[in-house]
Amino acid sequence: MEAGAPYDADALHGFAYDSIAQGSKSFALASQLFERTTRERVWLLYAWCRAADDLTDGQDHGGAMQSGHDAKAALARIRALTDAAWRGEPTGERAFDALGLLLTEVEIPRAVIDDIIAGFELDADDWRPRSEADLLRYCYHVAGAVGVAMALVMGVAPDDERTLDRASDLGIAFQLSNIARDVAEDAAADRCYLPVDWLVELDIPPGQHMHPAFRSRLSVMARWLAEMAEEYEASARWGARKLPPRSRWAVLAATGIYGDIAREVRRRGDHAWDHRARTSAWQKLGWVARAGWSVLRRPPQRRISREGLWTRAREAAAE
Repeated sequence: MEAGAPYDADALHGFAYDSIAQGSKSFALASQLFERTTRERVWLLYAWCRAADDLTDGQDHGGAMQSGHDAKAALARIRALTDAAWRGEPTGERAFDALGLLLTEVEIPRAVIDDIIAGFELDADDWRPRSEADLLRYCYHVAGAVGVAMALVMGVAPDDERTLDRASDLGIAFQLSNIARDVAEDAAADRCYLPVDWLVELDIPPGQHMHPAFRSRLSVMARWLAEMAEEYEASARWGARKLPPRSRWAVLAATGIYGDIAREVRRRGDHAWDHRARTSAWQKLGWVARAGWSVLRRPPQRRISREGLWTRAREAAAE
């Protein structure tokens, strides 16, 4: 990586903020809790992830997917532009220049970047999980690895593997919540992230999980997803104690806000997909307040073990 690459930092920070404000109101709110330098770096990372995800799916900030979209060509473009950003070369694409600027300021190992790209590749391949382990590996690549990168942006050392594992756990918790919430939307796009083993266990024919006759069984799987999300969320909360106070505040707020999505899906039971589960503005502000109070208090003393949780590979690129 070449230091001092010719990027317009102010313009890229502005672009990155617009990206997170449009792409995720929850993350945009939580990001305001960071101190300025970390906040701007978080925006830069988000902008690259958002753009690459949209390129893979043929979307604009998570909107409707384009018909006839060539996901393989999009993936090749993501790799080429990311390679250029890694070398410190302006790409002409603001989201990838945002990554290039970030990499002049923060040490993010190439293996972590490649792990994130592997998540886009899984979606481009229309990949579907066979087992619970497959599901967790997918959650790592599309969200857990982003959590690792975010932790590095917040100042966690690249060799602090235990804290980075906790950061990965947070991303996995977020993605499990997403999957539980988006079962119907994914089915409409001909996607399914529910493990085949789960469908077989509950005697749901492949491709038929949204049929009304199976709604009560589907809600069982949503409960499983929510319970798994809570385990990974609890691990991440323990790991957050290693972060600076402002970063801990932002992370704990985002954790509560996103955790409420899975909790709402579980609460609704068979009606979980009648309309999209959301966290209200008041709920979000409540989590901001609670997270701030938890930072001011003495950190929790009871250690939360990671025993039994899925763990990323060490010092290796994506599988």
